[in-house]
Amino acid sequence: MDFKPITIADKEIITNITYKNDFMNCDFAFSNMCSWCFLYDSEYATEDDFLFIRFHVTNRAHFHWAYMFPIGKGDIRLAINKIEEDAEALQTSFLLLGITPDCKELLEELFPEKFTYKAERNYFDYIYLREDLQFLKGKKLQSKRNHINKFNKLYQYSCIPITREIAPQCMELEQVWLRANISDDDREALANERRSMSFALNHFEELGLFGYAIVVDNKIIAFSYGSKINHNTFGVHAEKADINYEGVFSVVNQELVSQLPEEFIYINREEDLGISGLRKSKLSYNPYILLEKNSAVKRR
Repeated sequence: MDFKPITIADKEIITNITYKNDFMNCDFAFSNMCSWCFLYDSEYATEDDFLFIRFHVTNRAHFHWAYMFPIGKGDIRLAINKIEEDAEALQTSFLLLGITPDCKELLEELFPEKFTYKAERNYFDYIYLREDLQFLKGKKLQSKRNHINKFNKLYQYSCIPITREIAPQCMELEQVWLRANISDDDREALANERRSMSFALNHFEELGLFGYAIVVDNKIIAFSYGSKINHNTFGVHAEKADINYEGVFSVVNQELVSQLPEEFIYINREEDLGISGLRKSKLSYNPYILLEKNSAVKRR
């Protein structure tokens, strides 16, 4: 197969396949593939109506290739065999990442007892019903409504769409958030996130991103953006706010979801990466689906 690096110019080729499918995994969002390419060296190939994606992962300080589950219509057994042959040609173990329960079930049906699976809890996706995040109904989401009501009493704000022109202001806010949250343990990870975010904000329209910023006293105090994953699922890729404004995270979350086109039924707010505060926050919104993702290694 002819793999090549993922670039913005490949958006139509890749999304013509991903948008039509039911994969809700945040890793299949084109903007994620593209804005994190600097870290993972992500590449793609198309063959026999399938999309194949491979990328670098680190294991004990050594790089090796991993693959996403092939997307397309046709003989999935043949598609899996093709990427296994590619792994053999690269002299790397055959590793599949982001394997959701339905993909795991299909792999076991086609290749019984040929793979070893490991659930990667830190990388499970939090998926919500769009209407739940938009209207925050019910006792379980009462605290979110309270946060928003308090914010509305304290501040007069406006909500503006994110464009490339306000990208510098968003990055200034991200720097404020970074200073308040950075530690030695996650310094490298947050630096990578900042680099990804800078790329996304400066190529906002080309990547097909959609987002809004909250403005108080002519200053951006929060922003959130994301992109289409498939025909009915929107992925939220970034959400930053000045925590000195109580309730602002609840406000920007609701505003973004409320502005989305009607086609989106599900909202994927991505992983928690094992960060306890982030996990608590994402669970507090009562996900409709906690999307399990596994690694799958071909047994020798």
